[in-house]
Amino acid sequence: MTDDGQLTATEAAVLAYEGRTWPGPGAKERAIREGLGMTPVRYYQLLNALMDDPRALAHAPGTVNRLRRIREAQRARRQPPPVP
Repeated sequence: MTDDGQLTATEAAVLAYEGRTWPGPGAKERAIREGLGMTPVRYYQLLNALMDDPRALAHAPGTVNRLRRIREAQRARRQPPPVP
């Protein structure tokens, strides 16, 4: 976070990468390494933190809301069925 409460350039770039579509397997990971200079693991750690950051929601609401829906759907699939 910057002193004025805005996203850092790296945080904004992560959200921009996540909003793009990628041509095939491995293209996104390659772009993360080459364009952002970080490992895909670090990218996804930062992305997960951004999903819960109100600054990220204000910056890229469509991307953040889409990611939140995907995360909630994945959590729901992992939940065991209720016991009758």
